[in-house]
Amino acid sequence: MIRTQGLAYQYPGTPNAAVLQFPDVDVAQGAVLLLSGPSGCGKSTWLALVAGLVAPSAGTVEVAGQPLHALKSVASDAWRARTIGFLPQKLHLSAALTVQQNLAMAQWAAGQPEDGTAIHAALQALGVDELAQRTPAQLSGGQAQRVALARAVLLQPRVLLADEPTASLDDEAAADAVALLLATARTHGATLVIATHDARVAALIPAGVEGQIGFQPLHLLRKQLSKEERSA
Repeated sequence: MIRTQGLAYQYPGTPNAAVLQFPDVDVAQGAVLLLSGPSGCGKSTWLALVAGLVAPSAGTVEVAGQPLHALKSVASDAWRARTIGFLPQKLHLSAALTVQQNLAMAQWAAGQPEDGTAIHAALQALGVDELAQRTPAQLSGGQAQRVALARAVLLQPRVLLADEPTASLDDEAAADAVALLLATARTHGATLVIATHDARVAALIPAGVEGQIGFQPLHLLRKQLSKEERSA
C-alpha cells in the first residue's frame, strides 16, 4: 500500500548536511503506521512526500500501487483527491464557506460534481451532520476537527494521513481523537498514518487493532550527513 525506498528530501536552498533521510517502509492496506519523532525530524515532510505534495530529492514512493514519480502534475492532483485523505494539523477549513461547501470542495478537487447525499453521510458518520450550514467560525475545536476528518474521508480514500491530531489536546480529548481516527480508518478500510511527537499516542493504539491488518511504528531522527555521505 505504502512503499518507500531510499527516500530523502532536501529543502531548497539548504546545504547537503540538511538532507532528511527516511527509513524504508512497506505498509499494508488497512494497517496503522505511527510516525513519531521530535519536532523538526521530518514527519510532516514524510507525509507530504507520500501525498505527492512534494517530490523527493532521492528514492521512490509508491502508494496504492501507483509510483508517484510517474504522475504528471494535473494527474497528480486528481489522484491525490481520490486516494489520499489528509487531516492537517491546521485544519484549513475555508472561513468564507459553510461546512457543506468545504466538503464539496473535496469533490470538486477530484473532478466530481457536488454530491449532497455523500456529504450528509460523511458528516452524519462523524456526528456533525447538523452543522452543515454553519461556517468554521461557528464550530468548536472538536467540531472543526470532526468536520475536517469528514472532508478527509468523503471520497473513501485508501490512505488517511493525520498530522499531529492530538496537538494541544488534553488526555481525554487526545484519546477521543485517536479512537475516532482508528474507527474511521477501519470503517473505510483505509491505511492510517498518524504523525506525531506526542508520546501519549503510542499507548492509545491497541497492539492488535481490531479490524486493522497491523500496527507499525516508525521513529524518525534528524540525521546530519557525514563528510563522506555529503561527498558521495
